[in-house]
Amino acid sequence: MTELSKSGAAVGEPVADSPAPSAFLEVRDLKVHFPTDDGLVRSVDGLSFQLEKGKTLGIVGESGSGKSVTSLGILGLHTAGQYGRRRARISGEIWLNGQELLSADPDVVRKLRGREMAMIFQDPLSALHPYYSIGKQITEAYRVHNDVDKKTARKRAIEMLDRVGIPQPDKRVDAYPHEFSGGMRQRAMIAMALVNNPELLIADEPTTALDVTVQAQILDLIRDLQKEFGSAVIMITHDLGVVAEMADELLVMYGGRCVERGTAEKVFYEPQHPYTWGLLGSMPRIDREETERLIPVKGSPPSLINLPSGCAFNPRCPYADIPKDQITRRERPDLREVAAGHYSACHMSQEERTRIWTEEIAPKL
Repeated sequence: MTELSKSGAAVGEPVADSPAPSAFLEVRDLKVHFPTDDGLVRSVDGLSFQLEKGKTLGIVGESGSGKSVTSLGILGLHTAGQYGRRRARISGEIWLNGQELLSADPDVVRKLRGREMAMIFQDPLSALHPYYSIGKQITEAYRVHNDVDKKTARKRAIEMLDRVGIPQPDKRVDAYPHEFSGGMRQRAMIAMALVNNPELLIADEPTTALDVTVQAQILDLIRDLQKEFGSAVIMITHDLGVVAEMADELLVMYGGRCVERGTAEKVFYEPQHPYTWGLLGSMPRIDREETERLIPVKGSPPSLINLPSGCAFNPRCPYADIPKDQITRRERPDLREVAAGHYSACHMSQEERTRIWTEEIAPKL
């Protein structure tokens, strides 16, 4: 069992000796495990990526793939003991603007949270406190990091509500969450997240349960605010359509690990992993005539307690038997660079993957 420090980083892995980060946000070999009565849940099991300011990274995958756990790990929300007496076991490194977060004092991370990094949660009705007005919650988030009086903070809250498109912000600032529609609650959550001009914004399923027109408005709003503040954005979703136009890079997660990573253009038009093919095949298209039904990914996501041996996707992969000697079921594939800046974790050769994509998969999409 890995011994952990107070901050959650693995003891014996001094980050002081690690090379300096080359990006604004750099995650190195992040592991987030949760002990349970049934066994150890490996929610995130060795994830690495980089993100620059002004860029958007889309993290996609099915429910249970580790997307939200990754975001909460970056924010330092897995070490607060909210899982009872069994705290999360976290190792790896998370560098934000040159500062390592996992080995930092929790108070330091708490001060960064909301000021340097902020999050738009999946369900604003649960994230917003029902007993306090929208304005009070935004002003509190502002005053925690700024030495201002209540009047100045209220003015800032009204300004942010206006910026995210809330009508009559000077009046709605005193409304409660239940008095807002779903789309307006999401806008209020965005206002709260951006009130301190954070340099990193994490949006966890920001358009879930919203109708299509409101979804488009929320995504346009996040894009516009990103341009205004120059923030780095992580967009977490299970819907590839949500990040099709927003993301500069895509990271596809499965079973707590990255199975494909690259520019959005490469992942959409030259995908190199069967799981990515499955996600693309299950995505509805409106830019061409649909002659066949959508192609779902067969089977269910694996248990994060008992992952399949070898490639975690092999029980659902129709091409698992192509590599010889059953290597797909014996050895876990490494994430390898298949083109400049494009990575894939698959035992099939690149030639075989390219042939299957161009001849069998792409013509059906």
